[in-house]
Formats: sequence, C-alpha cells, structure tokens
Amino acid sequence: MKIEMRKLVLLVVLGFGAIVSHAQTATATKIGYADVDYIYDQMPESKQIEAELKSLQTQLKNQIDTKYADFQKKLADYQQNLNTMLEAVRANTERELQQLQQNLQKLQEDAQTTIQNKQVQLMQPVYKKVGDAVEAVAKENGFSLILTSQVSGFDVVLYADDNSQISDLVLKKMGITPKPAGTATTPQTQPK
Repeated sequence: MKIEMRKLVLLVVLGFGAIVSHAQTATATKIGYADVDYIYDQMPESKQIEAELKSLQTQLKNQIDTKYADFQKKLADYQQNLNTMLEAVRANTERELQQLQQNLQKLQEDAQTTIQNKQVQLMQPVYKKVGDAVEAVAKENGFSLILTSQVSGFDVVLYADDNSQISDLVLKKMGITPKPAGTATTPQTQPK
C-alpha cells in the first residue's frame, strides 16, 4: 500500500515546519532522511492493516454487487416488458430504475469514503509510532533535520550519502529487524 498521504501526515506529525525554521538558524546542521514506505512495509502492523482494509473492501464490494445485480434484474425485466407496459407503469418503472441507479452510485461513493476513513483510523497509530521513532533517532544521533525521500511523488532528497539514511535505525528503534534489500517483507521483532 503506497499511500502518499501517510508521508504528508508523517511530516506534519514531525512538525516539519518547526524543524525547518530551527534548521535555518542553526550553524551546524546535520540532515538525515528516512524512507517511510520502506519503514512501513517492514512493520508488523502493515500486514494487519492491509488485511483489514482488504476485508472491508470485499465486504463493501459484495454489498455493491448485490445491489447492482438487483438493478440489472429490474432493468432486464423492464426492457423485456417495455412494449406491453401501460404508460403509467412504464413511467413509474423508469423512475424506480433511475432511483436505484442513483442509490447504487451513492453506495459506491459511500464505500470509498468508508475505506478512506478506515485507512486514516488504522494509520494514525502507525504515523505516531514512526514519528516518535524518527524523532528519537534524530535526537540520539544529533540530526537537526530529517527529510523523507518522496512526498506526493516528488523527490525531496535529491542527494544524500548512505550515512544520512536513518530508516534502519528507525526500524530498530521500533524493535523491528530491517531486511536486506530485495527480500520479502515479513516483519520480525527484536527482543527488547
């Protein structure tokens, strides 16, 4: 799940604006960066959140599919009997079909909103956990400013040496053993 919104929220959580203001006035600024997607993908919570969202999506899709099948059945019945219907019955059936179609569209919009709200609800504790860990790692390692590698698809870090990358330190701070690049992302926790 690549969510650009989580990067933006993470930046807000970290008080990015306040850090930038402080960094501009500091004489010696140590800057680091973290890959939020990399961190999130290795967190145990990521799999649970993915599963919950998928379950909700499936449940909502089933509801929509049921309503759609009902609409399709009534539409087919209407089309089949159109030539034999009385004018009043035809007009009433057309209004009913139009209302069903509008209800179906509203159900789809509500489903999207429900999924988005659930995603925000599930991600808030993750944002806080990552934000707290980034802040702790930054303080422990003397960083004045921590950037993320991308925000809304745009690179924020155009160049950084590997010593500035703190993603693995953040994972370790949260008790997660970082995986080597290119391996499956089955999170493992470290004993505390």
